[in-house]
Amino acid sequence: MAHNSLNRRRFLQHTSAWAGIAVWTGLAGRASGFESANARPRIAAVGTGSRWDHRATGLDGTYGSGKQFPKYGDIVAVCDADTDRRERAAGLVKEWNGAAPDVVADYRAIIDRDDIDIVHISTPDHWHAKIAIEAMLSGKDVYCEKPMTLTIDEGRQMCDVCRRTGQIVQVGTQQRSDEKFLKAIAIIRDGRIGELKQVTCSIGGGPTSPEIPAVDAPKQLDWNQWLGPAPEVAYRSLAGPNGETQSWSRSHYEFRWWYEYSGGKLTDWGAHHVDIATWAMDKTKTGPISIDPVMVKHPVPFKDGYPTADNQYNTATEFLIKAAYADGMELTIRHDLDNGILFEGTEGRIFINRGRLAGKPVEDLATNPLPEGALEQVYKGRPLTDHFRNFFEAVADRKQPVSDVFSHHRGLTTCHLAGIAARLGRKIQWDPRAEKVLNDKQAQSFVSRDKRPGFEIET
Repeated sequence: MAHNSLNRRRFLQHTSAWAGIAVWTGLAGRASGFESANARPRIAAVGTGSRWDHRATGLDGTYGSGKQFPKYGDIVAVCDADTDRRERAAGLVKEWNGAAPDVVADYRAIIDRDDIDIVHISTPDHWHAKIAIEAMLSGKDVYCEKPMTLTIDEGRQMCDVCRRTGQIVQVGTQQRSDEKFLKAIAIIRDGRIGELKQVTCSIGGGPTSPEIPAVDAPKQLDWNQWLGPAPEVAYRSLAGPNGETQSWSRSHYEFRWWYEYSGGKLTDWGAHHVDIATWAMDKTKTGPISIDPVMVKHPVPFKDGYPTADNQYNTATEFLIKAAYADGMELTIRHDLDNGILFEGTEGRIFINRGRLAGKPVEDLATNPLPEGALEQVYKGRPLTDHFRNFFEAVADRKQPVSDVFSHHRGLTTCHLAGIAARLGRKIQWDPRAEKVLNDKQAQSFVSRDKRPGFEIET
């Protein structure tokens, strides 16, 4: 199963070609080589479910949709463990591109190709790191939907491989390219709320399920391939009035509510709001020193951090978890209150979510605007644009995108630590420099997970 050795010739050709494109355009910080017909990158999509095309929710593709990619490159291959989903994706790509892509069931057929420049990963969370790492090692750039990883150790591996290969990786935390969130951070950095002391991320509670029976997997789904690195278990599904799949299950969309494949709301919405909080707190190179699960409720009993029932959703449904930092700053993650982020400082506070930015410091902008270029400064010194274009600009000029591997790993580590503390039901101490749990071998054991034989990550 291992296809991990870096093709050095391919890697050098790839980076040299894109460096040439960046020089040819002559645009500092806004390289647009991808806009030339002869320079458009070739893209492969791995994972083509509802988050990829957004058909199930009726959204227009603003967030996380494969439909954005044809603006900047050509989708030449699609891959999914579900025959129906990959065939549907092929039809959509033909509509978008005017040409049908190759259709493959095994992502390794994409990794092994020398003519693919970018891999878009929209699989369940437990597959993200393995596919992304193999793509980077084969000389490909990556756009990976959030959350980037299933474990803290996978994040460290992602950072290491990204650093070694020099590949460009954008994480699909689109809030980083939303002007409202950039303005919130600019307000904080300009001292408009004084010294930041407390941040609260309200991310909503997780769902419960009835008992879900073990049944045969649908004929169109390769259940073994879908499971991949995760433990081998029976397929479970129960039809009913639940969400976009109209079912409760262990697979499509509903995988979010099983610790085997995700972290529940703590990494689903946490990957968005805790990421922004970490950025605003200027903690993207460090992390908390303690994580306290003040209140956590799970839908099934747990023993030693593991659910004792395998026929119901098992991620946390309600929670109040506090992360403390060495300088006294505190981040709270909770399920209730208005979905969004509350920043509290010594001289004021602001609230931000996808619909609004509120607070007196925001109102004061009418008479005391932010300095010119303040938002661009937050946006890594680049002109403001959409999240997808930011990625393709980064690919063209070989610079880090706005949602890079390294900062996302630090924010997501806080989410993962919250999950570990929640599962064990106790406070844990964390060394953000060594990236290790202190004085708790059991908690430390959750920092990484064994992969199913044949699906290991090799770096």
